Amino acid sequence: MARPFRVLGLQQIAVGATDKARLRKLWIDTLGLTLEGNYRSENENVDEDIAVAGKGAARVEVDLMQPIDPDRRPRVHDPALNHVGLWVDDLAAAVSWLEAQGVRFTPGGIRKGAAGFDVCFIHPKANEQSPIGGEGVLIELVQAPADVIEALG
Repeated sequence: MARPFRVLGLQQIAVGATDKARLRKLWIDTLGLTLEGNYRSENENVDEDIAVAGKGAARVEVDLMQPIDPDRRPRVHDPALNHVGLWVDDLAAAVSWLEAQGVRFTPGGIRKGAAGFDVCFIHPKANEQSPIGGEGVLIELVQAPADVIEALG
């Protein structure tokens, strides 16, 4: 069966620590990324700064995450490389096709992500019902906007 979507490129990485200020010191103050915004969600147990490198279709987010409560789940700081986000040209088709292939997704389905794009997450672990997972890595699939599809497609 033909794959009805394309992975276009890297959209983001997300790193976590118990102290977001230390992440800002490295990624923003030292490496020179630009702080573009922040996102806070009690439900997702995250207080996140959104840093960026590059422009246009080459723009990549580095999400700097700290847990609101380090004793609660999800533990956004453990592992420190929390997840990798990939641009896809057709998120709905990707999820449907991947589920049919046995890919396990996290609960919540397709929803708006911190940067305003539709997202869905491949679970880091497979199970009996869904034998394909991220092999220890949480993978975020992100619906690419038209300009990114045009530039990277």
